[in-house]
Amino acid sequence: MSAVESAWAQHTLLASRRREFLGAPIHALTMAETLAIIEEAIRLRRPLHHVVVNVATIVSMRQSTELYEDIAAADMVNVDGKGVLWGARLCGVALPERVANYDIMINLFGLSAERGYKPFLLGAEQYVLDAVAARLAKDYPNLVVAGRRNGYFKPEDEAEIVAAINASDADCLFVAMPTPYKERFLKRYRHELKPSFVTGVGGGFDVYGGKVARAPVLVQEAGLEWVFRLVQEPRRLWRRYYDTNTVYAGLLFRELRDRRARQKVKL
Repeated sequence: MSAVESAWAQHTLLASRRREFLGAPIHALTMAETLAIIEEAIRLRRPLHHVVVNVATIVSMRQSTELYEDIAAADMVNVDGKGVLWGARLCGVALPERVANYDIMINLFGLSAERGYKPFLLGAEQYVLDAVAARLAKDYPNLVVAGRRNGYFKPEDEAEIVAAINASDADCLFVAMPTPYKERFLKRYRHELKPSFVTGVGGGFDVYGGKVARAPVLVQEAGLEWVFRLVQEPRRLWRRYYDTNTVYAGLLFRELRDRRARQKVKL
């Protein structure tokens, strides 16, 4: 298959899998399909702007037109959150599985070490970034990190950072900053950034670097990862989870009510 044919096949697949839930664009993809699309984009040096959505993101999107536009502009949108996965299914939006961006990141670290791709790491505190680099050297001795920069910079520094990323010859870019900063950065510079694959990983570096622990698999499967995080950082997170979960529950209730009303009209 030629590069042009491959690009068209990927475009067709993404278009056919695009869904919408509570106003948020979502692609109904498995982890395997997602990784295959990313690898092909890197291999063919074709730009791919990727984002994920969770409960907090969907709530914030409805409150911020700018964030909605940042996410809607992405080429591929995965569901990273059991609350969104289950809510969408409850409302009749068929999604195959949760595709966590942390797991995408880990898979791509391994793939990059195997295939010679070079990631650029942007975000987190400097000591966390150093810990990530140290662990990568241990976990993937063959991996070449194109460059790294902590996430504490001013708007006037962004042009210099983009230039450094482009000069590094990186194949993929991981941006570990909170919402909406990572989405805004990637949307603002998506046409200037040279790495083929760009994505935001939120607190992914904090987890991989050992600053915070990730919930056990059983806790993740039960949809209680947010509780695990809340226990670790109660003062910082309790209000956020209370507000977003309450708003999301209301949105989901209204969506289900409206869906049933529409079904009755059809009958």
